Amino acid sequence: MIRNEAEYQEAVARLDAERQRLNEHRARLRDTGLNEEQIQRAMDPMESFHLQLQEEVDSYERLRRGEFQPMENLRGLGHLLIALRIAQGLTQRELAERLGVHVSQVSRDERNEYFGITLERAGKVLSALHARLRTTVELETTDEPIAA
Repeated sequence: MIRNEAEYQEAVARLDAERQRLNEHRARLRDTGLNEEQIQRAMDPMESFHLQLQEEVDSYERLRRGEFQPMENLRGLGHLLIALRIAQGLTQRELAERLGVHVSQVSRDERNEYFGITLERAGKVLSALHARLRTTVELETTDEPIAA
């Protein structure tokens, strides 16, 4: 997950370089006389990495526009907290200042996607981000417990 503008810029630069490298590699494979199916089979692993990086860039751009993924049973809360910071254009340092903690704490929390934080701490982060989380509860019609 891209967490800040520097990582985003680096990923965009890597994407551009990777795109050029893919085109050059495809051309070299054609020059060896391989057919299109053989070329595609050779290119698939490289293209898979490229698509993954493209998805990370696209995801960061969606977050900057304030487009968030739905969350179920609090799974994804850490990702949402990071997304809210990104959508507001705040740096980790600015969030740390709002929380009254060292920037390394915010960096560590985000690296771990806020895994294991308390609801109280999540509430403080939401408050610092001037965000409110609303929930709805839906009861399942089965006697089976819902998987966590």
